Amino acid sequence: MKTRIVTTDERERAFTNKKKPEEIEKQKLDVRYNVEDCDVADRPRRFLEAFAAILKHSNYRFALEHFIRVSAKCSMCAVECPIHQATGDSHDIPCYRSELLLSVYRRHFTIGGSLKGRIFGTGHLTDEKIQEMAESFWNCTACRRCTTECPVGIDHALITHLGRYILSEIGISPRALIVSVREQLQGKTGNTSAIPLPAMLDSLEFLEEEMKEEKGIDIKFPIDVEDCDYMFIPAVSDFLMEADTLMGIAAVMKATGASWTIGTKNFDAINYGLFYNDRMLERIIRDLDAEAKRLNAKNILIGECGHASRTAKYFMPTHCGGKDAIPVLNIIEYTHMMLRKGNLKLAPDIIKETVTFHDPCNIARQGWIVEQPREIIKAFCHDFVEMTPNRENNICCGGGGGTVSIDEIRPYRTIIGGKAKADQIRATGAKYVIAPCANCKKQIRELLEDQEIDCEMIGLHDLIYKAIVFDSSVE
Repeated sequence: MKTRIVTTDERERAFTNKKKPEEIEKQKLDVRYNVEDCDVADRPRRFLEAFAAILKHSNYRFALEHFIRVSAKCSMCAVECPIHQATGDSHDIPCYRSELLLSVYRRHFTIGGSLKGRIFGTGHLTDEKIQEMAESFWNCTACRRCTTECPVGIDHALITHLGRYILSEIGISPRALIVSVREQLQGKTGNTSAIPLPAMLDSLEFLEEEMKEEKGIDIKFPIDVEDCDYMFIPAVSDFLMEADTLMGIAAVMKATGASWTIGTKNFDAINYGLFYNDRMLERIIRDLDAEAKRLNAKNILIGECGHASRTAKYFMPTHCGGKDAIPVLNIIEYTHMMLRKGNLKLAPDIIKETVTFHDPCNIARQGWIVEQPREIIKAFCHDFVEMTPNRENNICCGGGGGTVSIDEIRPYRTIIGGKAKADQIRATGAKYVIAPCANCKKQIRELLEDQEIDCEMIGLHDLIYKAIVFDSSVE
């Protein structure tokens, strides 16, 4: 096993012909937003009404009261923000973005601010400021690196999240997210990619035939099996785009003798509510819980998807039973557990190419899933190269916070938002960059193409599928 760290000097030497961020024009509201047809003069009133309602029925006020008392404009967060580092624009500094919303709260929802505004007649919310907030909040990838540097503990990502929530309540949200969530919650297919159930089942049947031909054994995707240990639910896009990931996961479950199933009433773990609206987040979580209870599953097993794992892990207790909520695991946790127990064998001579690993923000920033994938990779990959920085201090792929779903801003995502990640990947010289997250996979695939990097994006279980060894007892 050879593991080495790419230094900052190596990274800088690797880039002499970078595309300039200023070549990319930032997208405008009329390109990527679903803006309701209403009098713009009325939007400030509607914004404040939505803000007031959210404050009344949530606990955001406690956080905002703290933030306005310690609010700092030191801009130390700027050094951790990949977006600001790429653009150099002061409007992209996280604390500048946070102040856009904090100033509205301070002026309209505190006694001192309200009195000052009435006396001097200043500080009123305007449509121009709403426009600026909408543009600024969706330039952020919600990677939360800024929170690691703020000297007073302001959670800039939380403020951005709240700002998006308020905007969505007055009809300003990315079209891509609205259309996907509407199909998931109200559409005939019940999933964000609008995949009909028969098409999903046909896809799984085809993959079973592929695995039989390649591995010589029957590897099945169990459907609607009740009383299983694990209800498996991936990002639905995997059924369209990540066949090797699904086959790798099925192979792991087969090799370890797992009791598992896929549900037919809900087979999409994507939760775009995390990116723009808490009400939608809760509804999607409740649907996930309902499917697990319908099948009487003991655990919910999420596929290779960062935000789907985070929303299920942290919001199932919030909305579905507290301490009694159904436990949630990410597939990496399960695979790592089986490897440590000796129930999973991987051939050490199959993957000879250099590989590197991208830490998805949603599962790495808080230190949840960090060492597990590295232990798995080192168990069967000869040449593993770390990016720098990594783990909890990882750099976002550039498509976080739901921005990857907005195809209209692909140039912005891959040239500006993903610049730092592109620099990291190219510097490693790796043949494979492992990205165990559906959103990260799409972003990095496009990033490699647009940045002309000679590297292949791959899922962790894609590689596992290549190297997995079945005992003779497995039929």
